Amino acid sequence: MPHEVRGVVARSKGAQVAIETIVVPDPGPGEALVQVQSCGVCHTDLHYREGGINDEFPFLLGHEAAGVVEAVGDGVTDVAPGDFVILNWRAVCGQCRACLRGRPWYCFATHNAAQKMTLTDGTELSPALGIGAFAEKTLVHAGQCTKVNPAASPAAAGLLGCGVMAGLGAAINTGGVTRGDSVAVIGCGGVGDAAIAGARLAGAAKIIAVDIDDRKLEWARGFGATDTVNSRETDPVEAIRELTGGHGADVVVEAIGRPETYEQAFYARDLAGTVVLVGVPTPDMKIELPLLEVFGRGGSLKSSWYGDCLPSRDFPMLVDLYLQGRLDLDGFVSETIGLDEVEEAFGKMERGEVLRSVVNL
Repeated sequence: MPHEVRGVVARSKGAQVAIETIVVPDPGPGEALVQVQSCGVCHTDLHYREGGINDEFPFLLGHEAAGVVEAVGDGVTDVAPGDFVILNWRAVCGQCRACLRGRPWYCFATHNAAQKMTLTDGTELSPALGIGAFAEKTLVHAGQCTKVNPAASPAAAGLLGCGVMAGLGAAINTGGVTRGDSVAVIGCGGVGDAAIAGARLAGAAKIIAVDIDDRKLEWARGFGATDTVNSRETDPVEAIRELTGGHGADVVVEAIGRPETYEQAFYARDLAGTVVLVGVPTPDMKIELPLLEVFGRGGSLKSSWYGDCLPSRDFPMLVDLYLQGRLDLDGFVSETIGLDEVEEAFGKMERGEVLRSVVNL
């Protein structure tokens, strides 16, 4: 029997979100029905509401979530009812050219549920990133569920489903930060602070946080930054070089997604260093760099998709580190709210007042 639950829906571009009754089907083959316990309020959800992803309204928002599997469809073997899971938006197919080359974190044919969730009048919903977790229950492909230790707080664990994983992975997986490295992170929101936490986990010797907001820089120190630079007051390239013996950082993570900050990242790295772009630019943005500088500096210019993570590998490990007290996921949770407070949380996020507002259901 279909399930009627409450969910947060964006009906049209720029319109305020509203609580609607959502009809969620029972899971079909390869699908899972998940009772959502917590879901973080991510910038991507705001991009959906603003029409910045596509125009397939109405959207069922929410994607950075954890919960309990309630039911599974035919053929599902990796998860079972009662499992505590983190939802992910890149359920690998195992068959595409990336997967067959042993690089499943680049999977080009990721899975989503085949059935559609709807409004009560039958209008089909587009779930954010194929998840739609600002709802009491959601329907996903079973591969989007990663079983983890149920001792973890749902509010903290769910953040690995998107922003925190993106930042951690940008440093560890994409950037390859290792012990003794110098690292600079430009942009100290949730993703940037997660990159800082990842650099600390990997054993970086110096971690430089760059932002224009002193409050965010103070948060960055809490996640492991050894030095901070307010780029409203100081040239960040010169400051990073000064803090690294005049050389530049081994790895620079750009967590904003703007041409001017990417250029700063490019010039703030050491020779043969690495730049990692994890901030998401808009389609109109362009960057111009001297090709001789690209050649002469060597190293790598990389983009990080979802922290180049493999959920089945990374989520359980990171949850274990959290439970051991080695990864402060709780520190990313600025507040817990109800479903009816999502619109207000978007405003707080835009004003930089929170790292993450988390909806508890």
